[in-house]
Amino acid sequence: MDDVTLRHNAKMKRIKAARDEMMKTKTEEKGLIIVHTGPGKGKSSSGFGMIMRCIAHGMPCAVVQFIKGNWQTGEKTFLRGRFAEECRFFVSGEGFTWETQDRERDIAAAENGWRIAKEQILDPEIRFVLLDEINIALRYDYLDIDDVVEFLLTQKPAMTHVCLTGRNAKPELIEAADLVTEMTLTKHPFKDGVKAQKGVEF
Repeated sequence: MDDVTLRHNAKMKRIKAARDEMMKTKTEEKGLIIVHTGPGKGKSSSGFGMIMRCIAHGMPCAVVQFIKGNWQTGEKTFLRGRFAEECRFFVSGEGFTWETQDRERDIAAAENGWRIAKEQILDPEIRFVLLDEINIALRYDYLDIDDVVEFLLTQKPAMTHVCLTGRNAKPELIEAADLVTEMTLTKHPFKDGVKAQKGVEF
């Protein structure tokens, strides 16, 4: 072997040894509170990616979709059509608030979604619950952030994962979460007049 390969191999051995030592300290398992937020694309997409992983691992899961209403999203069609036994899928909401133009209806829909969400989180059979776009409902105060955080911290079963998506996650939720990812916006075709497209946005 040449010198470059030898140096590379020696470096990788050092990295592996250090990583093996670090991994010895990572022994805890727990149900996580996960938040996907920020102005960039990918929050719901990442959440549904985890739903796919749960299905592959035989982990029963559920989706409660806030705000989006009756959009014919690919994920809803796919999961209801092919994985209804593995993943329960609930829709609560009639669309974005500028579409419904009825705050009281929006609040009632969000509250119904949160009622369903709590039922799914407390169900001992369910291991992962995706609360898609709940951060929008929280942002507009359709739901009480203190009630949501208190429930997640005190009533969520210890080994159940819950993922909450949507822009503008409230500070209280970020503080309570175990894992927070902020999607940043670098570039988006919508600004150049390109509409949302199947397979990419929905």
